[in-house]
Amino acid sequence: MAVAIQAEGISKQYRIGQFNAAYHTLRDTVSLGAQRVMGRREEAEEREIWALKDVSFQVAEGEVLGIIGRNGAGKSTMLKILTRITTPTEGRAEIRGRVGSLLEVGTGFHPELTGRENIYLNGAILGMRRSEIRRKFDDIVEFSGVEKFLDTPVKRYSSGMYVRLAFSVAAHLEPEVLLVDEVLAVGDFEFQRRCLGRMEDLSQSGRTVVFVSHNLQAISRLCDRALLLEHGRATMDGASKDVVAHYLQTSGGAGSVVEWPDPEQAPGTSVVRLRSVRVVDESGTTVNHVDIRRPVGIEIAFHVFREGRPIVPKVKLVDQQGDVAFNAMDTDSRWDQACRPGDHVTTAWIPGNFLNEGLYTADAGVFTITSPKLRPVAARAEAVSFNVQDPGEGGSARGRFAGQWRGVVSPMLEWTTRDGS
Repeated sequence: MAVAIQAEGISKQYRIGQFNAAYHTLRDTVSLGAQRVMGRREEAEEREIWALKDVSFQVAEGEVLGIIGRNGAGKSTMLKILTRITTPTEGRAEIRGRVGSLLEVGTGFHPELTGRENIYLNGAILGMRRSEIRRKFDDIVEFSGVEKFLDTPVKRYSSGMYVRLAFSVAAHLEPEVLLVDEVLAVGDFEFQRRCLGRMEDLSQSGRTVVFVSHNLQAISRLCDRALLLEHGRATMDGASKDVVAHYLQTSGGAGSVVEWPDPEQAPGTSVVRLRSVRVVDESGTTVNHVDIRRPVGIEIAFHVFREGRPIVPKVKLVDQQGDVAFNAMDTDSRWDQACRPGDHVTTAWIPGNFLNEGLYTADAGVFTITSPKLRPVAARAEAVSFNVQDPGEGGSARGRFAGQWRGVVSPMLEWTTRDGS
């Protein structure tokens, strides 16, 4: 398959505090003089940062690549280099095909012009021909939802209306290579849903897309591959679901085990304190990843110092989008009585072929039931996390299908079939 984007050893260095203007205003002259007097001028000139350092990757024609990472990781800088807004300090990038970019929604809008006039102006700035804008005009207006205000100057638009119209223009580009930076943060919830649908259409149309976003659900949904940037360096490149799961697990700070060797530091009270929470497989081994076909356990170890009110172990599982997958507690009658003093270990087993692929985080602990509420006695939010993976070898609800399988759960259901006579 032909390569659409080739980046080799891309590095970008910025100097903090250095003054490079071709001319000096009075304010600049006074400021520079003050820096010299205070002895800060030389120090400012020496401060340098690498926004990107030796980043290499390639994107095949028709592939959708997501770039993720924390703020300041270098994601937007990379897109600005690819669009030739800025030049790299080291390395080179080559793009084959007509390029369109959605870096800053609304760039080129003039506040005194009407929505209609700005559609033509902004479309031209983005590289669309007049005939192309005229052909797509009705679709742009319908998508934006601002038909009633089309002949009103955009300075009178609300901020939401402004970005809706701006995104609508940009979303109707038809380049061979599309570079997108965080455009799904515009408008209200309904419009964001429409934006996501439009981006999905673009990603499935055979275009090459590089997509930067903090919306990890969108990255997992739209992108075949993802590149993780950390402090300007590419630290992971692979299937989007794997890269997103790794990023969430490392940035969230929750591993597959948490322990409290010092009881005084453990969550709990003078009656009960946690000792540890682990993610375990069937053999009791601590695991980070689990085969979708195999059971996985959330093990909770706690110490009871003295008898008190009855307690009950409980876990809450949350998926990588922050949605609650389920809450579960042990309903065995043993927890109806006061728990005896000593060490206790209890494990909540999640069956195989139940959870879908992805990263899950578990809250775990012991609670008291004070109807209609549960009150934590010794509990830890986001105690542990683990990845569920489908090896694609059969034996799961995915069957022979190799594409993305959506949903929080992926159960193997029993099917009955009756042939027609």
